[in-house]
Amino acid sequence: MTTETKLPVTRKASEPAFAGEVWRPFESLRKEIDRVFDDVSEDFWRRPIRSLAAFERAWPRKFAAAPAVDVAESDKSYEITAEMPGIDEKNIEVSLANGGITIKGEKKEETEEKKKDYYVSERRYGSFERYFALPDGVDTDKIEAAFRNGVLKVTLPKTAEAQKPAKKIEVKAA
Repeated sequence: MTTETKLPVTRKASEPAFAGEVWRPFESLRKEIDRVFDDVSEDFWRRPIRSLAAFERAWPRKFAAAPAVDVAESDKSYEITAEMPGIDEKNIEVSLANGGITIKGEKKEETEEKKKDYYVSERRYGSFERYFALPDGVDTDKIEAAFRNGVLKVTLPKTAEAQKPAKKIEVKAA
């Protein structure tokens, strides 16, 4: 005869059930919008700036700031294109290590506005890091990176051996 022990399982609604839980952006957005509407009360209209500021601060934590990336292959190279609007060229780092390319970036933004009856000072900081494993046949000595108009383009040229067309092998009846 087996004896069962029942323990209550508790977790906060905001915590994932396990580390590999699927991220559901629309569900997160719906919960955040519900929270904002729940905050709207009689007290909200007395202090709307503070309530909206709390919403704005919470937003970046909900959604990752990693750039959109496209990876394409041509006959002679692979190309990684990353959109990074508002980031300066000096705040981007591309490095080759451990069989892959790492792209790092950091964005710093500060604004200050002074008027007769108010003062606003805002600071926004964020960083990201993306790693891409190199496929076989990349000539690592000729990798190039160029940044223009908020778009980073990393070109990974193929070796001469990798550029050769595939060889068709005849299948014989046994």
